[in-house]
Amino acid sequence: MKKAYRIKKNSEIESLMKQRQSVGDGFFALYHIRNSQHEHFRYAISVPKKFGSAIARNQAKRRIREIVRKLTLPNNVDFFVVIKPKANTLNFWEMKEILYKLFARAKIIEG
Repeated sequence: MKKAYRIKKNSEIESLMKQRQSVGDGFFALYHIRNSQHEHFRYAISVPKKFGSAIARNQAKRRIREIVRKLTLPNNVDFFVVIKPKANTLNFWEMKEILYKLFARAKIIEG
């Protein structure tokens, strides 16, 4: 996925979190906002150091990027995925299922 789809500035991520439109469970937190300024969706991913080693954190980010790449997302949404340390026990398919449910609860995709 192109880097143009990523939110890179801390100020943009903070504004996303201040909106307080979020859904979550024990594994992930998903902050989202409708944004008509861009012609495509944008996203950011955060994995805390408590998650595990750098290898485990990078693998989790790659998995989330792949899941997002396969989704059919609307063009006017920005979202921020926070991976919680408890998600370290999940495999790819479990992550995918949980994230699909979170996106549906957030009404970003149709469930």
